[in-house]
Amino acid sequence: MGGPRGAGWVAAGLLLGAGACYCIYRLTGGRRRGDRELGIRPSKPAGGSAGFPAEDLTVGSYDDVLNAEQLQKLLYLLESTEDPVIIERALITLGNNAAFSVNQAIIRELGGIPIVGNKINHSNQSVKEKALNALNNLSVNVENQIKIKVQVLKLLLNLSENPAMTEGLLRAQVDSSFLSLYDSHVAKEILLRVLTLFQNINNCLKIEGHLAVQPTFTEGSLFFLLHGEECAQKIRALVDHHDAEVKEKVVTIIPKV
Repeated sequence: MGGPRGAGWVAAGLLLGAGACYCIYRLTGGRRRGDRELGIRPSKPAGGSAGFPAEDLTVGSYDDVLNAEQLQKLLYLLESTEDPVIIERALITLGNNAAFSVNQAIIRELGGIPIVGNKINHSNQSVKEKALNALNNLSVNVENQIKIKVQVLKLLLNLSENPAMTEGLLRAQVDSSFLSLYDSHVAKEILLRVLTLFQNINNCLKIEGHLAVQPTFTEGSLFFLLHGEECAQKIRALVDHHDAEVKEKVVTIIPKV
């Protein structure tokens, strides 16, 4: 993947691919629960609510655990500002608070997981890292795991569509539990995403000519997992999946396995 065009993207892919894959394999060990939302969405807080302007909640000297109203203000700040410095500070504060079990549930109920997840597509590299860290802390809560899988898979799908990212993604070290996402009991939307991820990577490898002359990938890399016999068996087994859309996707992939 030579040339200066791909160099910066490959470096970003190595970092984000590894971070995103790490989040996913951390999640695959948890039991799947329903994708339940309480329907509470961050709305613009009333002036003076909780005694703190939203930006004051992001300063390093504020060490207390935030309550639900303060977390709502923080999430609104994340949605409403475009300042990367404020976004990064807010994500740090949110990530620190997500280390507490009570706030892991509150942040989910406030609709905070997709708000944080959207920041992994931010143009600022430090913002991406802080968003991944916050998602990692939120993933300790089992109820949060299914929602974070969809969010991180969106990032991987975006990266897998760019041939310049392919080698970086495939070099990322990923736990073998990642392959559990290809099991038939996994939610349809997740199955379709991981199958599309596999398809995108293969298409990019063909474009770049790497299927004919494969670069060296270490054991434990995403390449080893996706192109190993265990993954091939799992994909072939999905031919008998009860959902027609999943079966159709598998049929388009099987000749390339």
